[in-house]
Amino acid sequence: MDEATGSQSHDPDFPERFRQFMRTGWRDSSLDVAPRPEAPDHAKRRAELAAAFPGETLIIPAGVERVRSNDTNYSFRPGTEHVWLTGEHDPESVLIVSPSGDATLYVRPRSPRDTDEFFTDRNHGELWIGRRHTLAEKATELQLQTAHVSELPAALDDIAPGRTRVLRGFDPLVDAAVRSASPERDAELAQTLSELRLVKDAWELEQLQEAIDATVRGFEDAARAIPADRPVSERLIEGLFWLRARHDGNDVGYGSIVGSGPHAAILHWMRNDGATRPGDLLLMDMGVENRNLYTADVTRTIPVSGTFTPLQRSVYDIVFAAQQAGIDTIRPGVAFDDVHQACMRVLAQGLADLGVLPVSVDEAMEKENILYRRWTLHGFGHMLGLDVHDCANARKARYREGNLDAGYVLTVEPGLYFQPEDELVPAELRGLAVRIEDDVLVTPSGARNLSDGLPRTAADVESWLAGRRAEPYRLP
Repeated sequence: MDEATGSQSHDPDFPERFRQFMRTGWRDSSLDVAPRPEAPDHAKRRAELAAAFPGETLIIPAGVERVRSNDTNYSFRPGTEHVWLTGEHDPESVLIVSPSGDATLYVRPRSPRDTDEFFTDRNHGELWIGRRHTLAEKATELQLQTAHVSELPAALDDIAPGRTRVLRGFDPLVDAAVRSASPERDAELAQTLSELRLVKDAWELEQLQEAIDATVRGFEDAARAIPADRPVSERLIEGLFWLRARHDGNDVGYGSIVGSGPHAAILHWMRNDGATRPGDLLLMDMGVENRNLYTADVTRTIPVSGTFTPLQRSVYDIVFAAQQAGIDTIRPGVAFDDVHQACMRVLAQGLADLGVLPVSVDEAMEKENILYRRWTLHGFGHMLGLDVHDCANARKARYREGNLDAGYVLTVEPGLYFQPEDELVPAELRGLAVRIEDDVLVTPSGARNLSDGLPRTAADVESWLAGRRAEPYRLP
């Protein structure tokens, strides 16, 4: 590709007469934009970040498009922290917060008509990718000072490296342009941003609920298309959910996991190249990312035949009891690990009741032991927000080894997984797996299940599945 023009070797060479012709006869028009209602929330967040690093320059890029194959790119998804601070979704944008706390967003505005970019550049041209905002339109919409991205190099040259922090790993040009005084300083910026995002404000909670509600509809779509008496592809189920995600939101928030039978025992099964089978369980771990990029993360395990077998129900009921114990534990001030221990003790007791656990429950729960985790594998859950595994750069003391606070949103997702090759469990358990996952808000007095639009008990799952199957599948 020619970096100067954005053209490829297979693009035509336009004669000058055609170029001159293309530059004429275009009506100019402006977009009807208004300030976004959430813009004050973004301004408040920028002020909080600036207050955490007084007198310093902070640089937070959106990131750049990534090549998928040759001249095709992956769909662009901006960096979470950049979105959280600005609401901007376009690639190459860079936010700079000055030592005074003032902020400028460097963006690539619409293609000018006095150059050929608008019809020749496949990466940035308006006739190729659509109209971008002018600087003024972007400033109005985001309520944020804007500047052309072409001015960014000069702005980066003008900063003091020793008083600057960069959120690295998103924009190679920014990373190369700003020398790091110490990697620790930049890591502190990433850490602080994660910790500032732990508590969700009212607008964020609205976005999460919107994503979760769309996810409920996506699960309903999937259930309508899963017959009880014949196999269907895991990828068909994945695709139907993706259709809902693209229609009601931006995309899926992560690769959907659709595991039938023994595939359900593979935690991150995303090949989805199997098929349902009557008599098996089907585990679906899926979440819609809404148009403002907040994501849900929900798992349900259903009996393909419509009714759990006695053994399947026994395992399902153990996992449900573990999840309920975790949700019941959640409230402000409770240690994150206390929720984990509540879920795991129920799972360990269930394993003992199934005759699987080789030691006592108390011995299995000792930190030097944890033999029960052979069949549980993962923790009880994680923070949720703009990222499916949200606030990942927060210190352990504020996250896994810390206490919950009102406004946190986290998943509660215990599971039991009996691998097909596990000779330490009875044959009838091998290849059976159950996970139940919901998205839970920590309230001032306890917890609220944001994804309670989907059933959780075994009996309710069976009734829900029968009800959805009685309805014809319909397009969103």
